[in-house]
Amino acid sequence: MTTFAGKLLRIDLSSSTSKVEKIPEQYFGDFISARGLAAKYLFDELKPDIDPLGPKNKLILSVGVLAGTGLQGFSKWTVTTKSPLTGTIFRSVVGGNFGAWMKHAGYDLIIIQGSAKNLVTVHVDKSGVHFSSAKEFSGIDPRRLQKLLKEKYGRHTESACIGAAGENLVRYASITSGERTASRGGVGTVMGAKNLKAISINVPVKKHIPFDNPRFQELVKQQISILKDHPRKKNMTTMGTPYITTVLDKMGIIPVKNFQEGSIPGIDKISGKKFYDLKMAKAGCYMCMTRCGGMRNVIEGPFGGTQIDGPEYESIYAFGPLLGITDSAFITDANAFCDFYGLDVISTGVSIAFACELFEKGIISASDTNGLDLTWGNKNAIFSLIELIAKMEGIGALLGQGVKRAAEKLGGAAGSYAMEIKGLELAGYDPRGVKGYGLSMATSNIGGSHMYGRPREELSGIVDPFTETDKGLSIAQVQKEQAIDDSLIACTFGNSGLSYEMYVEYLTAATGIKAFESTDNLFKIGERIVCIERCFNVREGFRRKDDSLPKRMTTEPLRKAGPSTGQMIRNLDKLLDEYYEALGYGKNGVPKPGKLKELGLDGAIKNLS
Repeated sequence: MTTFAGKLLRIDLSSSTSKVEKIPEQYFGDFISARGLAAKYLFDELKPDIDPLGPKNKLILSVGVLAGTGLQGFSKWTVTTKSPLTGTIFRSVVGGNFGAWMKHAGYDLIIIQGSAKNLVTVHVDKSGVHFSSAKEFSGIDPRRLQKLLKEKYGRHTESACIGAAGENLVRYASITSGERTASRGGVGTVMGAKNLKAISINVPVKKHIPFDNPRFQELVKQQISILKDHPRKKNMTTMGTPYITTVLDKMGIIPVKNFQEGSIPGIDKISGKKFYDLKMAKAGCYMCMTRCGGMRNVIEGPFGGTQIDGPEYESIYAFGPLLGITDSAFITDANAFCDFYGLDVISTGVSIAFACELFEKGIISASDTNGLDLTWGNKNAIFSLIELIAKMEGIGALLGQGVKRAAEKLGGAAGSYAMEIKGLELAGYDPRGVKGYGLSMATSNIGGSHMYGRPREELSGIVDPFTETDKGLSIAQVQKEQAIDDSLIACTFGNSGLSYEMYVEYLTAATGIKAFESTDNLFKIGERIVCIERCFNVREGFRRKDDSLPKRMTTEPLRKAGPSTGQMIRNLDKLLDEYYEALGYGKNGVPKPGKLKELGLDGAIKNLS
């Protein structure tokens, strides 16, 4: 007995066929599940240099070993692929119910390969896998599509689908399930390139019995008891992630006007308290009592007159301070507009901020912007840009490629204003004011993500965030920890009061696998996951030069940023040396043969010479 399903479903869209395969037990001991297991399969099955938007790319949906077990906050799922935005390995994490439905169907992974000739849907039920034309669903938004799929297959159907942005191959299109999205890196774009509009599941509930069920049930009760009265859990239930807004503004690291400044007047208008006052109902994911989401009214746009679960902090940042705006209603409406089309809010906001600064600097003019006046805070122009991006029309066809490609096409000084790392637009933390975040984002194997390794001690003030030495070891450690969290999968917002010692107990009671019996082993697994992702990228040609930051971070002091005013990153090379040493990589950022052997990744050595 174990909480692993032990099987994967392989779907070939080119031939409209599917098959079930057994997952070797050793893979679980080496990579756990979700992010780690998907990284292993993607590394093994993709040849270097394949086109991310071609039929040889694969899209892997993966769920964690503890999903649907009664533990709270462990039923999220991940999407892994080669990103069309970055060219790196990529994983995007998403909540909702779909992950639990995967487990009910009896799969730890669903590997989608090939490409359909025309737009299709795939449905999984107790009788098998069914392929259908999706011609009638073309252009339909994810919310309406999910409703239609429930009408077609039954009200207990859960699905993952794309909007028009994915169909139109915007390079940062998202995948939607329920009210939650796998947003970053263009995972929805890969789904669109495969002509897959949706994958849905409707199966009877299938319980996977833990290895030591009595012990596991006791641990479930203990976790619920911890969560029930934990202060962080209560804060997340009440405020959700919007509470971060004023915290980061006070620190001077909330990006304003495309990362020119670090604080904005009127922050109280978009504070956690403001969005709490606007919350109409709680919202959350499967089997999670934290319920950190919140339903709020949408005024303008195609979802006007309805409610969405949001906005989260990153949406507030991307359509608020980043664009010089402090209007809660506008931010909610812009978030809903992105949801309608299936767009990543971070990349969309950063792409628009990039265009606004180019407009401010005179690099582009109204003749380049479809006549739009892109002065900071022009809300009507921003709404128009969102639509142009989703439809890949006019200037939207340029911005929909992401700021890295847009800057390369424009040439000249445009690259100085592209806030990206490895092609991924930066999240809502200015790394100049938290140097550990600068290092973590620079070395992240998926690009400029805030969720590849969070420097918690710097963010909380335990460690000086402005120093630029002795941070390589700590950032290597938090990246290992995040890899573990993403492979269990433990929700960042729903794991209040938990520890890695407790994760060891959960895993051993759930599976009986000896590799999970100590925290040291667990951290070794986390390191192995980070390393195999690094190996994937090295095989694609990524090296130290790509572990970089936008030019602004290393040349322009942060302005109007309270305590962070004047900060910039002056010694990234020193930080990189520390980080590589901590993980056993060479000076060029390539894992050394000895480290690969230590982690049991000997097979990667021949690919890294």
